[in-house]
Amino acid sequence: MAFAQTATPVPPAGKTLKLVAFGDSLSAGYNLPGSAAFPAVLEQALRQKGIAVEIVNAGVSGDTTQGGLERLDWSVPDGTDGVILELGANDALRGVDPAQTRQALEAMIARLKERGIPVMLAGMYAPRNLGTDYAKRFDAIYPELAEKHALVLYPFFLEGIAGDRALNQADGLHPTVEGVKVIVRNILPTVERFIATLPARS
Repeated sequence: MAFAQTATPVPPAGKTLKLVAFGDSLSAGYNLPGSAAFPAVLEQALRQKGIAVEIVNAGVSGDTTQGGLERLDWSVPDGTDGVILELGANDALRGVDPAQTRQALEAMIARLKERGIPVMLAGMYAPRNLGTDYAKRFDAIYPELAEKHALVLYPFFLEGIAGDRALNQADGLHPTVEGVKVIVRNILPTVERFIATLPARS
């Protein structure tokens, strides 16, 4: 999956990449100003690297993978160059059967593929209080779908902030402004690798 990519991807002259961050409250920026939400901070980080990009915030707080599937077609406009798919946390919090989560994620990947829109998968881990069996089944969804569909995968969206009170809001679930910055810093190399795989559009 292009792990050896080292060159900074640069869109063609005059071309601005259009990405959609399609997710739940972690993308939407729950309790944060819009400028501090994940899509805006990621866009700024990429632009600082010389990558002309616009990232649409298509995050909906409380959304499950099934909810995402139901709104996918109208949330991702034609002309989108790529989608960062970040859904599943609410499925795990509600104890949704991992088979249902997998089915909904795979349906979204298939729909986007039919439209010629590449997907980067942002994974999630299940809360450990749901038991070892549930966690094992849920955690396996993302790497297995990424392998099956040859997707660029970021294994755990909350890498670097999960469980850190200083980087999460009082609910312990949603990142603070500083927490989002940590998420972006950690995910940035994977997003760059994803951008490098995107087909050129005229």
